[in-house]
Amino acid sequence: MSSRTRCARSSMGEDSADHPATGDRLQKVMARIGVGSRRVCEELIADGRVTVNGSVPVLGRRVDPTVDRVELDGVPLPIAPDLVHYLVNKPAGVVSTAEDTHDRPTVVSLVPAEPRVFPVGRLDMDSEGLLILTNDGELTHRLTHPSFGVPKEYLVQVEGEPSGGDVRRLRDGIELEDGVTAPARVAVVAPGLLRIVIHEGRNRQVRRMCAAVDHPVLRLVRTRIGPLSDPSLSPGEYRTLSFDEVRGLSAAALPVEPGNPPVESEGRRDDPGAGGVGEATPE
Repeated sequence: MSSRTRCARSSMGEDSADHPATGDRLQKVMARIGVGSRRVCEELIADGRVTVNGSVPVLGRRVDPTVDRVELDGVPLPIAPDLVHYLVNKPAGVVSTAEDTHDRPTVVSLVPAEPRVFPVGRLDMDSEGLLILTNDGELTHRLTHPSFGVPKEYLVQVEGEPSGGDVRRLRDGIELEDGVTAPARVAVVAPGLLRIVIHEGRNRQVRRMCAAVDHPVLRLVRTRIGPLSDPSLSPGEYRTLSFDEVRGLSAAALPVEPGNPPVESEGRRDDPGAGGVGEATPE
């Protein structure tokens, strides 16, 4: 046992304002959601990598999962009870809402009815691809609030063949009615087929960008959200995200600085031959 662990264990004593008497022990809560074994969680706490409501706790600290905020290395942990996180491959013709007044099929109908979940962001009805559905408000905030930027990758089939100048314009920023778009990653995968990565979440942004360079979108498929992709997930199917995937999404939500888009930690590849993103060519 490390000296830091012994030190943390020696701090376990009578409960106080900083060490509540109610709730479950922190290491138990962390182990329950899949961070690791209790022993591993104890080491993380002892190493000062965990905070509770912004403060570094002592080993043995109790937490209330319904109100306390726990972070590991600055990334929130999903400790609230009954949280679910689904990854859905939305087909065309399905709307990204919980309910629809026109009785069109909704993306929520593709996952279990309970507990109730909501789509994180949206894909318009004609677009396809990956969408997250969850009841996790903290994750939803990090993935949708403009103060964060989560890269989202699309395969886009367009009319005609964009020139090198068109691609540069898409990369550098396009003047739209709601302002200039942030720099994007754009690559030509095949004639008339682009891979576009953006971190903003404007309404129909990719479609409007392509229309602005006179290459309207014929088909649009979202293939990646942050670090998350799944080429094996068929249209209309869903699966539950693992703890590591949920944590990876939270970690990918980097603060956005004006004029400086987030930089992905593992540097996605923009060359036309790059793989690993589920590159089923739009049909």
